[in-house]
Amino acid sequence: MKSTIKAASHQLGIYRQASDFWIWLHPMIARLTRLVSGRDRVLIDRYLAAHPVARLQIGSGLNDLPDWLNTDFNPSGSQIFLDATRPFPLPDNSFDTVYSEHMIEHVPWHGGRAMLRECYRVLKPGGTIRIVTPDLAFLVRLLHDPTAPQHAEYIRYSMKQYGIDGPEGSAAHVVNHFVRAWGHQFIYDEATLRGLMQECGLTAITAYALDTSGQPALAGLAKVHRMPEGFLSMESLVLEARKV
Repeated sequence: MKSTIKAASHQLGIYRQASDFWIWLHPMIARLTRLVSGRDRVLIDRYLAAHPVARLQIGSGLNDLPDWLNTDFNPSGSQIFLDATRPFPLPDNSFDTVYSEHMIEHVPWHGGRAMLRECYRVLKPGGTIRIVTPDLAFLVRLLHDPTAPQHAEYIRYSMKQYGIDGPEGSAAHVVNHFVRAWGHQFIYDEATLRGLMQECGLTAITAYALDTSGQPALAGLAKVHRMPEGFLSMESLVLEARKV
């Protein structure tokens, strides 16, 4: 059925419009059905009761973490629905750690601020948040030095993998695609993300390499296998911060 609808929408020339409408509609259906059924409330209460050390993942996608409360805008399985730009359906001071990987760039800057304020609210005093997101500085480096071996390999991979139309080896085409693709809304540099964390009350802000952390529970969580080795690390900015 799904393939038939997709083929028909292509023939009618409305595939993009239909896809955009479904991307908007599906989370609304999930939110309404879970609100009416109370399913998410049960899952949240059950999780907090069973986990004295509580861990929250925002934007889980296909990367559910064991013993974490996994949330997503398009939830599946035991995930709960979460619009990260709106008040979280979670109690104050209830989580020891919060983790989000390549999600905050999918909401506007003011949405990211709302998300970090809510993360601060639900963190326990002494709790830690870890944000992994594309690094604007990486895109600048790609433009300034596109022939560096790892950069050139990244550009070749991106143009082929994502069907980017443009001259071979064009960093400009890859960067333009990157900032617009996959629903990206705002790409952070370190100074901007640090400033937003500080504004939201977070302290002890520390940069880490991908998959390393001062806390064992926050190390080794990234979905590194979704790209060729080293690429996700190269394009990612990682900051951890604490709630005093």
